[in-house]
Amino acid sequence: METTQGICRMTKGPRRHKEAWWWNEEVAEAVRDKKIKYGKWKKENTKEARMEYKKSRQNAKRVISSAKEKKQKECSNDLNDSECQNETFRIAKQMVKERHHITGLNCIKGASGKVIVDEKGIKYSWKKYMGKLMNEENE
Repeated sequence: METTQGICRMTKGPRRHKEAWWWNEEVAEAVRDKKIKYGKWKKENTKEARMEYKKSRQNAKRVISSAKEKKQKECSNDLNDSECQNETFRIAKQMVKERHHITGLNCIKGASGKVIVDEKGIKYSWKKYMGKLMNEENE
C-alpha cells in the first residue's frame, strides 16, 4: 500500500496559506478585524456581536475587492513594460490556479465501474488492482 501511495500520491487539497497577488496591509487589517469579531461573536453568542461580525465581514469583502481591482489596474499598466512582464506572468499563472477546481480529490472508480469515496474502499480497490497487476504473467 505504501508503494502505491508513493507512486500515485494522495492529495490533501489546496494549501491554506498561499501568497495572494492582491494582498496588502489594508486587506490584512480588515481580515484580522473580521477574525477578531468572529471569535467575539462565537464566544458571546449575542445579536450585537453577530451584527458587528457581519459588518466587519462586509468591510473585508469590500476591501479585498478594491485591492484586487487596484492591483489588476497596476498589472495592466505594467504589461507593456518589458521589465515587469515576468511578474505579470507569475501573477496571471496564480490567478489561473485560483480559478482551477480540482475534482475527484478522494475518489476513484472501482473495477465494477462504481465511484468509491470512502478511504477503506479506496485502499481495498488499490490493493486489489495492484495485486492483479503484480500477479499477471507477461504475454
